[in-house]
Amino acid sequence: MSKKTSPDTSTNHSVVNSSQSAMTRRGLITGSAALGAAALGARVMGAEASVAPISKTSTFPAPAFLQGTTLRVVGTGVSLLDPIKTQAEQDLGITLQWDVKDGLTAQQIAVTQPQAWDLYDQWFNSVKIVWGAGVCQPVDVTRLPQFANLSPLTTEGKINENAKVGAGDAPVRLLYVQPDGSLLSDPTEQVSMLPLYHNVDAFGYHSEVVSEEDAQSWAIFFDEDYKGKIGLLNDPATGLMDLALGAEALGLTTFADIGNMTREEIDTIMALLIEQKRAGQFRAFWNSFDESVNLMASGEVVVESMWSPAVTALRVRDIPVIYASPQEGYRGWHGGMMINKQAAGDTLDAAYEYIDWWMNGWAGAVLGRQGYYFAIPENAREHLSEAEWAYWYDGQEASEDMLAPDGGVVAKAGEVRDGGSYETRMSNIAVWNSVMDEHQYLVSKWNEFLAS
Repeated sequence: MSKKTSPDTSTNHSVVNSSQSAMTRRGLITGSAALGAAALGARVMGAEASVAPISKTSTFPAPAFLQGTTLRVVGTGVSLLDPIKTQAEQDLGITLQWDVKDGLTAQQIAVTQPQAWDLYDQWFNSVKIVWGAGVCQPVDVTRLPQFANLSPLTTEGKINENAKVGAGDAPVRLLYVQPDGSLLSDPTEQVSMLPLYHNVDAFGYHSEVVSEEDAQSWAIFFDEDYKGKIGLLNDPATGLMDLALGAEALGLTTFADIGNMTREEIDTIMALLIEQKRAGQFRAFWNSFDESVNLMASGEVVVESMWSPAVTALRVRDIPVIYASPQEGYRGWHGGMMINKQAAGDTLDAAYEYIDWWMNGWAGAVLGRQGYYFAIPENAREHLSEAEWAYWYDGQEASEDMLAPDGGVVAKAGEVRDGGSYETRMSNIAVWNSVMDEHQYLVSKWNEFLAS
Protein backbone atom coordinates (compact mmCIF):
# COMPACT_ATOMS: atom_id res chain seq x y z
CA MET A 1 0.00 0.00 0.00
CA SER A 2 1.21 3.49 -0.75
CA LYS A 3 2.29 5.94 1.90
CA LYS A 4 2.70 9.69 2.07
CA THR A 5 4.86 11.87 4.28
CA SER A 6 3.51 12.37 7.77
CA PRO A 7 2.83 15.91 9.01
CA ASP A 8 4.16 17.29 12.28
CA THR A 9 2.52 15.46 15.16
CA SER A 10 1.54 16.46 18.64
CA THR A 11 3.76 15.45 21.52
CA ASN A 12 0.71 14.41 23.48
CA HIS A 13 0.74 10.61 23.37
CA SER A 14 -2.16 9.98 25.70
CA VAL A 15 -5.03 7.70 24.81
CA VAL A 16 -8.36 9.46 25.24
CA ASN A 17 -10.30 7.74 28.03
CA SER A 18 -8.63 4.36 27.58
CA SER A 19 -11.05 2.65 29.94
CA GLN A 20 -14.80 2.50 30.07
CA SER A 21 -16.80 1.71 33.17
CA ALA A 22 -19.47 -0.93 33.02
CA MET A 23 -23.01 0.31 33.54
CA THR A 24 -24.72 -1.02 36.67
CA ARG A 25 -28.44 -0.50 37.24
CA ARG A 26 -31.24 -2.76 38.43
CA GLY A 27 -33.95 -4.33 36.31
CA LEU A 28 -34.79 -2.53 33.11
CA ILE A 29 -32.34 0.23 33.93
CA THR A 30 -29.50 -2.31 33.80
CA GLY A 31 -30.43 -3.27 30.28
CA SER A 32 -31.04 0.30 29.25
CA ALA A 33 -27.70 1.64 30.40
CA ALA A 34 -25.62 -1.24 29.12
CA LEU A 35 -27.36 -1.51 25.79
CA GLY A 36 -27.52 2.23 25.46
CA ALA A 37 -23.80 2.50 24.97
CA ALA A 38 -24.35 1.25 21.43
CA ALA A 39 -23.58 4.33 19.37
CA LEU A 40 -25.46 6.53 21.79
CA GLY A 41 -22.55 8.61 23.04
CA ALA A 42 -22.31 12.33 22.50
CA ARG A 43 -22.52 12.52 18.71
CA VAL A 44 -21.97 16.25 18.52
CA MET A 45 -20.66 18.59 21.18
CA GLY A 46 -19.25 22.07 21.07
CA ALA A 47 -18.89 23.02 17.42
CA GLU A 48 -22.51 22.28 16.57
CA ALA A 49 -23.98 24.23 19.43
CA SER A 50 -24.03 27.49 17.48
CA VAL A 51 -25.79 27.61 14.16
CA ALA A 52 -26.45 30.67 12.02
CA PRO A 53 -29.98 31.30 10.70
CA ILE A 54 -30.57 30.11 7.16
CA SER A 55 -31.42 32.48 4.35
CA LYS A 56 -35.04 31.55 3.76
CA THR A 57 -37.68 32.01 6.45
CA SER A 58 -40.30 29.50 7.45
CA THR A 59 -43.86 30.18 6.36
CA PHE A 60 -45.45 27.54 8.56
CA PRO A 61 -48.82 28.81 9.89
CA ALA A 62 -48.99 29.26 13.67
CA PRO A 63 -52.03 27.45 15.17
CA ALA A 64 -53.73 29.91 17.53
CA PHE A 65 -54.82 27.19 19.95
CA LEU A 66 -51.19 26.39 20.80
CA GLN A 67 -50.38 29.83 22.19
CA GLY A 68 -48.78 29.47 25.62
CA THR A 69 -48.30 25.68 25.48
CA THR A 70 -44.96 24.37 26.75
CA LEU A 71 -43.33 21.33 25.18
CA ARG A 72 -40.39 19.61 26.88
CA VAL A 73 -37.92 17.88 24.56
CA VAL A 74 -34.98 15.73 25.62
CA GLY A 75 -32.34 14.90 23.04
CA THR A 76 -28.89 15.71 21.69
CA GLY A 77 -27.04 18.55 20.00
CA VAL A 78 -27.47 16.82 16.65
CA SER A 79 -30.94 18.32 16.22
CA LEU A 80 -31.67 20.48 19.28
CA LEU A 81 -30.12 23.60 17.81
CA ASP A 82 -30.91 27.14 18.91
CA PRO A 83 -32.05 28.48 15.51
CA ILE A 84 -34.49 25.59 15.20
CA LYS A 85 -35.89 26.30 18.65
CA THR A 86 -36.27 30.01 17.90
CA GLN A 87 -38.01 29.43 14.58
CA ALA A 88 -40.35 26.73 15.91
CA GLU A 89 -41.44 28.91 18.83
CA GLN A 90 -42.06 31.81 16.46
CA ASP A 91 -44.03 29.72 13.98
CA LEU A 92 -46.05 27.68 16.46
CA GLY A 93 -46.52 30.08 19.36
CA ILE A 94 -45.30 27.47 21.84
CA THR A 95 -42.49 27.45 24.39
CA LEU A 96 -39.86 24.76 23.90
CA GLN A 97 -37.90 23.58 26.91
CA TRP A 98 -34.92 21.66 25.57
CA ASP A 99 -32.81 19.28 27.64
CA VAL A 100 -29.69 18.77 25.52
CA LYS A 101 -27.59 15.77 26.59
CA ASP A 102 -25.23 13.26 25.10
CA GLY A 103 -27.00 10.27 23.57
CA LEU A 104 -26.67 7.83 26.44
CA THR A 105 -27.73 10.37 29.06
CA ALA A 106 -30.75 11.42 26.98
CA GLN A 107 -31.77 7.80 26.66
CA GLN A 108 -31.40 7.19 30.40
CA ILE A 109 -33.57 10.24 31.13
CA ALA A 110 -36.18 8.95 28.70
CA VAL A 111 -36.33 5.59 30.47
CA THR A 112 -35.84 6.60 34.11
CA GLN A 113 -37.51 10.04 34.20
CA PRO A 114 -40.54 9.86 31.90
CA GLN A 115 -42.18 12.60 33.97
CA ALA A 116 -39.46 15.03 32.80
CA TRP A 117 -40.16 15.13 29.05
CA ASP A 118 -42.86 15.14 26.39
CA LEU A 119 -40.82 14.36 23.27
CA TYR A 120 -37.72 12.23 22.92
CA ASP A 121 -35.48 13.34 20.01
CA GLN A 122 -32.87 10.67 19.42
CA TRP A 123 -31.65 7.85 17.17
CA PHE A 124 -33.35 4.69 16.00
CA ASN A 125 -30.82 2.41 17.63
CA SER A 126 -32.24 3.50 20.99
CA VAL A 127 -35.81 2.59 20.04
CA LYS A 128 -35.55 -1.00 21.28
CA ILE A 129 -34.67 0.24 24.75
CA VAL A 130 -36.98 3.23 25.07
CA TRP A 131 -39.98 1.51 23.49
CA GLY A 132 -39.28 -1.60 25.56
CA ALA A 133 -39.36 0.51 28.73
CA GLY A 134 -43.04 1.27 28.09
CA VAL A 135 -42.61 5.04 28.36
CA CYS A 136 -43.80 5.98 24.85
CA GLN A 137 -47.08 5.97 22.97
CA PRO A 138 -47.29 5.16 19.27
CA VAL A 139 -47.11 8.06 16.84
CA ASP A 140 -50.41 8.19 14.95
CA VAL A 141 -49.41 8.82 11.34
CA THR A 142 -53.00 9.71 10.39
CA ARG A 143 -52.37 12.98 12.26
CA LEU A 144 -49.35 13.69 10.05
CA PRO A 145 -50.46 14.33 6.46
CA GLN A 146 -46.87 14.46 5.23
CA PHE A 147 -46.05 10.96 6.44
CA ALA A 148 -46.79 9.58 2.97
CA ASN A 149 -43.98 11.76 1.60
CA LEU A 150 -41.24 10.17 3.72
CA SER A 151 -38.30 8.74 1.84
CA PRO A 152 -38.61 5.00 1.08
CA LEU A 153 -35.24 4.67 2.81
CA THR A 154 -37.18 4.82 6.07
CA THR A 155 -40.59 3.38 5.27
CA GLU A 156 -39.45 0.55 2.99
CA GLY A 157 -35.84 0.02 4.01
CA LYS A 158 -33.99 1.22 0.92
CA ILE A 159 -33.90 4.32 -1.22
CA ASN A 160 -34.31 2.48 -4.52
CA GLU A 161 -34.74 -1.06 -5.80
CA ASN A 162 -31.02 -1.61 -6.28
CA ALA A 163 -29.93 -0.23 -2.89
CA LYS A 164 -28.72 -2.25 0.06
CA VAL A 165 -31.03 -2.43 3.08
CA GLY A 166 -28.01 -2.90 5.32
CA ALA A 167 -27.55 -5.20 8.30
CA GLY A 168 -28.45 -4.24 11.87
CA ASP A 169 -31.16 -1.91 13.16
CA ALA A 170 -32.39 -0.42 9.89
CA PRO A 171 -35.19 2.00 10.87
CA VAL A 172 -37.83 0.08 8.92
CA ARG A 173 -37.20 -2.98 11.10
CA LEU A 174 -38.21 -1.00 14.21
CA LEU A 175 -40.71 1.40 12.66
CA TYR A 176 -44.26 0.06 12.62
CA VAL A 177 -46.15 -0.75 15.81
CA GLN A 178 -48.03 -4.03 15.50
CA PRO A 179 -51.34 -4.83 17.26
CA ASP A 180 -49.44 -6.73 19.97
CA GLY A 181 -47.07 -3.79 20.56
CA SER A 182 -44.09 -5.34 18.79
CA LEU A 183 -42.07 -3.39 16.24
CA LEU A 184 -41.75 -4.76 12.71
CA SER A 185 -41.47 -3.62 9.10
CA ASP A 186 -45.11 -4.53 8.35
CA PRO A 187 -46.88 -1.18 7.69
CA THR A 188 -49.51 0.05 10.14
CA GLU A 189 -50.89 3.50 11.00
CA GLN A 190 -48.73 3.72 14.11
CA VAL A 191 -44.96 4.08 14.35
CA SER A 192 -42.54 3.92 17.26
CA MET A 193 -40.41 6.92 16.23
CA LEU A 194 -41.22 9.47 13.54
CA PRO A 195 -38.15 9.45 11.23
CA LEU A 196 -36.73 12.91 10.50
CA TYR A 197 -32.99 13.09 9.75
CA HIS A 198 -30.24 10.67 8.82
CA ASN A 199 -26.79 10.20 7.37
CA VAL A 200 -24.04 7.69 6.83
CA ASP A 201 -20.82 7.51 8.82
CA ALA A 202 -17.38 6.43 7.68
CA PHE A 203 -13.82 7.52 8.47
CA GLY A 204 -11.97 10.71 7.74
CA TYR A 205 -8.42 10.85 6.45
CA HIS A 206 -5.77 13.53 6.01
CA SER A 207 -5.42 13.78 2.24
CA GLU A 208 -1.81 15.05 2.38
CA VAL A 209 -0.72 11.93 4.26
CA VAL A 210 -3.08 9.11 3.33
CA SER A 211 -3.32 7.83 -0.22
CA GLU A 212 -6.71 7.88 -1.91
CA GLU A 213 -6.20 4.25 -2.91
CA ASP A 214 -5.73 3.14 0.70
CA ALA A 215 -8.83 5.09 1.76
CA GLN A 216 -11.16 3.03 -0.43
CA SER A 217 -11.74 0.41 2.28
CA TRP A 218 -12.42 0.04 5.99
CA ALA A 219 -9.36 -2.22 5.88
CA ILE A 220 -7.27 0.94 6.34
CA PHE A 221 -7.69 0.56 10.12
CA PHE A 222 -5.28 -2.38 9.90
CA ASP A 223 -2.88 -0.87 7.34
CA GLU A 224 0.65 -0.88 8.78
CA ASP A 225 1.50 2.22 6.74
CA TYR A 226 -0.61 4.16 9.23
CA LYS A 227 0.39 2.26 12.33
CA GLY A 228 0.14 4.46 15.41
CA LYS A 229 -1.88 7.06 13.49
CA ILE A 230 -5.36 5.52 13.78
CA GLY A 231 -8.11 7.18 15.84
CA LEU A 232 -11.16 5.22 16.99
CA LEU A 233 -14.54 6.05 18.46
CA ASN A 234 -14.63 4.80 22.04
CA ASP A 235 -17.92 2.98 21.71
CA PRO A 236 -18.42 -0.75 22.23
CA ALA A 237 -20.76 -1.09 19.26
CA THR A 238 -20.21 1.74 16.80
CA GLY A 239 -16.44 1.76 17.23
CA LEU A 240 -16.37 -2.02 16.98
CA MET A 241 -18.51 -1.97 13.84
CA ASP A 242 -15.95 0.14 11.97
CA LEU A 243 -13.18 -2.26 12.93
CA ALA A 244 -15.31 -5.32 12.15
CA LEU A 245 -15.99 -3.98 8.65
CA GLY A 246 -12.26 -3.56 8.19
CA ALA A 247 -11.40 -7.03 9.49
CA GLU A 248 -14.01 -8.61 7.25
CA ALA A 249 -12.75 -6.65 4.24
CA LEU A 250 -9.28 -8.13 4.81
CA GLY A 251 -10.67 -11.63 5.27
CA LEU A 252 -9.40 -11.77 8.86
CA THR A 253 -12.81 -12.95 10.09
CA THR A 254 -16.42 -13.22 8.93
CA PHE A 255 -19.83 -12.64 10.54
CA ALA A 256 -23.15 -14.32 9.91
CA ASP A 257 -24.80 -10.96 10.75
CA ILE A 258 -22.35 -8.14 11.35
CA GLY A 259 -25.14 -6.10 12.94
CA ASN A 260 -25.90 -8.78 15.53
CA MET A 261 -22.79 -10.77 16.38
CA THR A 262 -22.73 -13.98 18.38
CA ARG A 263 -20.53 -14.35 21.47
CA GLU A 264 -18.12 -16.47 19.48
CA GLU A 265 -17.85 -13.80 16.79
CA ILE A 266 -17.31 -11.11 19.42
CA ASP A 267 -14.55 -13.18 21.00
CA THR A 268 -12.84 -13.64 17.64
CA ILE A 269 -12.84 -9.98 16.63
CA MET A 270 -11.82 -8.83 20.12
CA ALA A 271 -8.85 -11.20 20.20
CA LEU A 272 -7.73 -9.73 16.88
CA LEU A 273 -8.17 -6.15 18.10
CA ILE A 274 -6.26 -6.78 21.32
CA GLU A 275 -3.38 -8.18 19.27
CA GLN A 276 -3.41 -5.11 17.01
CA LYS A 277 -3.63 -2.68 19.93
CA ARG A 278 -0.68 -4.27 21.72
CA ALA A 279 1.31 -3.98 18.50
CA GLY A 280 0.66 -0.22 18.47
CA GLN A 281 -1.72 -0.04 15.52
CA PHE A 282 -4.24 2.27 17.22
CA ARG A 283 -3.23 5.70 18.49
CA ALA A 284 -6.20 7.08 20.42
CA PHE A 285 -9.83 6.57 21.38
CA TRP A 286 -12.17 9.57 21.39
CA ASN A 287 -15.46 10.16 23.17
CA SER A 288 -16.64 13.59 22.06
CA PHE A 289 -16.92 15.56 18.86
CA ASP A 290 -14.26 18.02 20.02
CA GLU A 291 -11.80 15.25 20.79
CA SER A 292 -12.17 13.76 17.31
CA VAL A 293 -11.53 17.16 15.71
CA ASN A 294 -8.52 17.91 17.89
CA LEU A 295 -6.87 14.54 17.27
CA MET A 296 -6.94 15.10 13.51
CA ALA A 297 -6.13 18.82 13.69
CA SER A 298 -3.01 18.18 15.79
CA GLY A 299 -1.72 15.52 13.42
CA GLU A 300 -1.85 12.93 16.17
CA VAL A 301 -3.97 10.74 13.88
CA VAL A 302 -4.33 10.72 10.09
CA VAL A 303 -7.13 8.13 9.81
CA GLU A 304 -10.06 8.29 12.19
CA SER A 305 -13.62 7.12 12.73
CA MET A 306 -15.52 10.39 12.38
CA TRP A 307 -18.90 12.01 12.14
CA SER A 308 -19.63 14.20 9.15
CA PRO A 309 -19.72 17.54 11.08
CA ALA A 310 -16.23 16.85 12.39
CA VAL A 311 -14.94 16.83 8.82
CA THR A 312 -16.89 20.05 8.27
CA ALA A 313 -15.23 21.65 11.30
CA LEU A 314 -11.77 20.66 10.07
CA ARG A 315 -12.33 21.94 6.56
CA VAL A 316 -13.50 25.29 7.89
CA ARG A 317 -10.05 25.46 9.49
CA ASP A 318 -8.41 24.62 6.12
CA ILE A 319 -7.27 21.18 7.29
CA PRO A 320 -7.46 18.86 4.25
CA VAL A 321 -9.60 16.03 5.57
CA ILE A 322 -11.71 13.88 3.27
CA TYR A 323 -14.65 11.76 4.35
CA ALA A 324 -14.14 8.30 2.90
CA SER A 325 -16.61 6.36 0.77
CA PRO A 326 -15.69 2.76 1.67
CA GLN A 327 -16.31 0.25 -1.07
CA GLU A 328 -17.81 -2.16 1.46
CA GLY A 329 -20.50 0.38 2.31
CA TYR A 330 -21.21 2.94 5.01
CA ARG A 331 -22.49 2.67 8.57
CA GLY A 332 -25.92 4.30 8.59
CA TRP A 333 -27.86 6.08 11.33
CA HIS A 334 -31.30 7.70 11.55
CA GLY A 335 -32.88 10.10 14.05
CA GLY A 336 -36.44 11.04 14.89
CA MET A 337 -38.95 11.67 17.68
CA MET A 338 -40.95 9.56 20.12
CA ILE A 339 -43.95 10.78 22.15
CA ASN A 340 -44.25 10.28 25.91
CA LYS A 341 -46.91 7.79 26.94
CA GLN A 342 -48.45 10.31 29.35
CA ALA A 343 -48.72 13.17 26.82
CA ALA A 344 -52.37 14.22 26.39
CA GLY A 345 -54.58 17.22 25.65
CA ASP A 346 -52.80 20.44 24.64
CA THR A 347 -49.41 18.85 25.21
CA LEU A 348 -50.16 16.01 22.82
CA ASP A 349 -51.58 18.42 20.26
CA ALA A 350 -48.45 20.55 20.54
CA ALA A 351 -46.28 17.47 20.07
CA TYR A 352 -48.00 16.61 16.80
CA GLU A 353 -47.87 20.21 15.57
CA TYR A 354 -44.16 20.39 16.40
CA ILE A 355 -43.45 17.11 14.58
CA ASP A 356 -45.49 18.33 11.62
CA TRP A 357 -43.50 21.59 11.68
CA TRP A 358 -40.31 19.56 11.47
CA MET A 359 -41.69 17.67 8.50
CA ASN A 360 -42.17 21.05 6.79
CA GLY A 361 -38.42 20.99 6.10
CA TRP A 362 -37.08 24.26 7.56
CA ALA A 363 -35.16 22.45 10.30
CA GLY A 364 -34.06 19.82 7.80
CA ALA A 365 -32.40 22.54 5.75
CA VAL A 366 -30.43 23.70 8.80
CA LEU A 367 -29.19 20.16 9.38
CA GLY A 368 -28.43 19.87 5.67
CA ARG A 369 -25.72 22.49 5.94
CA GLN A 370 -23.74 20.22 8.24
CA GLY A 371 -24.08 17.28 5.87
CA TYR A 372 -27.20 15.55 7.23
CA TYR A 373 -30.16 14.48 5.13
CA PHE A 374 -33.86 15.05 5.77
CA ALA A 375 -36.50 12.31 5.68
CA ILE A 376 -38.60 14.34 3.20
CA PRO A 377 -35.87 15.70 0.93
CA GLU A 378 -38.17 17.81 -1.23
CA ASN A 379 -39.41 19.71 1.82
CA ALA A 380 -35.86 20.57 2.85
CA ARG A 381 -35.20 21.65 -0.71
CA GLU A 382 -37.78 24.43 -0.33
CA HIS A 383 -35.49 26.05 2.25
CA LEU A 384 -32.15 25.52 0.49
CA SER A 385 -30.73 27.56 -2.36
CA GLU A 386 -30.38 25.86 -5.73
CA ALA A 387 -26.62 25.82 -5.26
CA GLU A 388 -26.92 24.19 -1.82
CA TRP A 389 -29.31 21.51 -3.06
CA ALA A 390 -27.09 20.74 -6.02
CA TYR A 391 -24.04 20.31 -3.76
CA TRP A 392 -25.49 18.56 -0.70
CA TYR A 393 -28.12 16.34 -2.31
CA ASP A 394 -27.34 16.01 -6.02
CA GLY A 395 -23.62 15.58 -5.54
CA GLN A 396 -22.82 18.25 -8.12
CA GLU A 397 -19.86 20.56 -8.18
CA ALA A 398 -20.35 23.55 -5.90
CA SER A 399 -21.21 26.60 -7.99
CA GLU A 400 -20.27 28.85 -5.07
CA ASP A 401 -18.70 28.49 -1.63
CA MET A 402 -20.83 26.27 0.60
CA LEU A 403 -21.34 27.58 4.10
CA ALA A 404 -21.60 25.45 7.22
CA PRO A 405 -24.41 26.22 9.70
CA ASP A 406 -22.02 28.47 11.65
CA GLY A 407 -21.20 30.49 8.53
CA GLY A 408 -17.76 29.04 7.85
CA VAL A 409 -16.81 27.83 4.37
CA VAL A 410 -17.13 24.04 4.32
CA ALA A 411 -16.63 23.56 0.58
CA LYS A 412 -15.17 25.95 -1.94
CA ALA A 413 -16.61 26.60 -5.37
CA GLY A 414 -15.67 23.76 -7.70
CA GLU A 415 -15.56 21.04 -5.02
CA VAL A 416 -17.81 17.97 -4.98
CA ARG A 417 -19.24 16.37 -1.85
CA ASP A 418 -17.34 13.32 -0.65
CA GLY A 419 -19.25 10.22 -1.73
CA GLY A 420 -21.45 11.95 -4.28
CA SER A 421 -25.22 12.31 -4.30
CA TYR A 422 -27.81 11.50 -1.64
CA GLU A 423 -29.05 8.51 -3.60
CA THR A 424 -25.55 7.19 -4.24
CA ARG A 425 -24.48 7.46 -0.61
CA MET A 426 -27.68 6.12 0.94
CA SER A 427 -27.76 3.21 -1.52
CA ASN A 428 -24.57 1.81 -0.07
CA ILE A 429 -25.22 1.11 3.62
CA ALA A 430 -23.38 -1.96 4.89
CA VAL A 431 -24.81 -1.82 8.40
CA TRP A 432 -26.92 0.46 10.59
CA ASN A 433 -26.00 1.52 14.11
CA SER A 434 -27.44 -1.28 16.23
CA VAL A 435 -28.06 -2.67 19.67
CA MET A 436 -26.96 -6.30 19.48
CA ASP A 437 -28.59 -9.11 21.42
CA GLU A 438 -25.22 -9.75 23.09
CA HIS A 439 -24.43 -6.12 23.76
CA GLN A 440 -23.86 -6.48 27.50
CA TYR A 441 -21.30 -9.18 26.76
CA LEU A 442 -19.83 -6.93 24.08
CA VAL A 443 -19.39 -4.07 26.58
CA SER A 444 -17.38 -6.32 28.89
CA LYS A 445 -15.15 -7.48 26.04
CA TRP A 446 -14.68 -3.91 24.80
CA ASN A 447 -13.45 -2.93 28.26
CA GLU A 448 -10.91 -5.75 28.08
CA PHE A 449 -9.77 -4.42 24.72
CA LEU A 450 -9.33 -0.89 26.08
CA ALA A 451 -7.41 -2.16 29.08
CA SER A 452 -5.10 -4.40 27.04
